Amino acid sequence: MINFRYHVVSLTAVFLALAIGLVVGTAALNGPAADALQEQVTGIGKQNQQLRDQVNHLKADANTQEQFAAQAAPIMLADKLRNRRVLVVSLPSASKYVKDVVDTLQVGGAKISAQIEIEDKFTDSANNAQLLDLATITRPVSVSEPASPSTDGVQASTSLLAAVLLDRPAGQAAIPDDQRRTVLSAYTSGGWIIATGTPSGPADAVVMLTGAPYVDHDAAKRNAAVVNIADGLGRAGHLVLASDGVGSDGNAVTAIRRDPTLTKTISTVDNVATPQGRVIAALALAEQITGGAGHYGIGDGATALMPKPAASKSSGS
Repeated sequence: MINFRYHVVSLTAVFLALAIGLVVGTAALNGPAADALQEQVTGIGKQNQQLRDQVNHLKADANTQEQFAAQAAPIMLADKLRNRRVLVVSLPSASKYVKDVVDTLQVGGAKISAQIEIEDKFTDSANNAQLLDLATITRPVSVSEPASPSTDGVQASTSLLAAVLLDRPAGQAAIPDDQRRTVLSAYTSGGWIIATGTPSGPADAVVMLTGAPYVDHDAAKRNAAVVNIADGLGRAGHLVLASDGVGSDGNAVTAIRRDPTLTKTISTVDNVATPQGRVIAALALAEQITGGAGHYGIGDGATALMPKPAASKSSGS
């Protein structure tokens, strides 16, 4: 008969054998497993370094491209906008691009007739009645447009500002400087716009700058108002609408590109945040002045990176 001591000794031997096996197995595998893990860590480290090198290379390449665009601008834009009077209109979201855009336009020979920033108050639907009243009260007797009375404050005010800041239609008398100053003073003192400097006279073309669309509770109406401003300016003169990107929700460039009517008359540029984009905007304006319209940049809806060079005339023509 097998007694209890035998069972204890047997179980002890079994557990001892298991323990010895675990120790021996761990010792046998520890070297290869550690070596394999170390190889993986080393490989990942090399991959990370390669990715860092690629990122640094791309950054350097992007900087070089921007430097090239800035240095090539005088060649690409030489006299493209010579003696053209350009109105620069911006939204607060694009104020950081204004100076660089103005500098690029001037490289092309443009004369900046005025710089206007449309304040957030202007696009707030809650201010529609007040904005409409202002347009009605300050409208000079020499301004008859729009032909039919508007109930939209943004449209009415945009029409009035376009009338005093842009060339008048053929057959209509120019707006006297004092009337132009009166209208701008009314909108400036009311906080509707910010005018930089004193307008030197009417413009024959417009560059309008926008940034990120509105995203507040009234975003849909505000973003629609921005498109209405672009539409109003485009009806009064040659217009390029330039932004720092495109998107599906409220972006003015996207809205113009999707509109079957506006896309035929207003030019758009979607990368004005870069030197390349600012050169493209100036070239697009030159194309607008000659009667063309196009959509340029790198975002959805762009039909080309930049306008095609104008066909050179043959020596016999």
